[in-house]
Amino acid sequence: MSGRFVEIPYRMLPGETLDALLEAFVTRQGYDTTDTGEGMRGWVAELRRQLERDELVIAHDLQTESTEVMTLAQWRAFGRDLADDEEEG
Repeated sequence: MSGRFVEIPYRMLPGETLDALLEAFVTRQGYDTTDTGEGMRGWVAELRRQLERDELVIAHDLQTESTEVMTLAQWRAFGRDLADDEEEG
């Protein structure tokens, strides 16, 4: 992937920052926060476990200075899309 994007190890982020990123991911993905007994906290806990299992990636865009949580499939597809754009550009 181009040098524009950097994968951020989740352990490097303060807990509040990581929770905010995971909550944004839950919202963006349209997860039903009423389907766990703990609501949003339940999803955040599950996503933390997925980060520990390397099933999710935190990516920072150096150009836009934005940070996103992605599944591995999203990250890989994103990388392919970037490579295609760079070939066309």
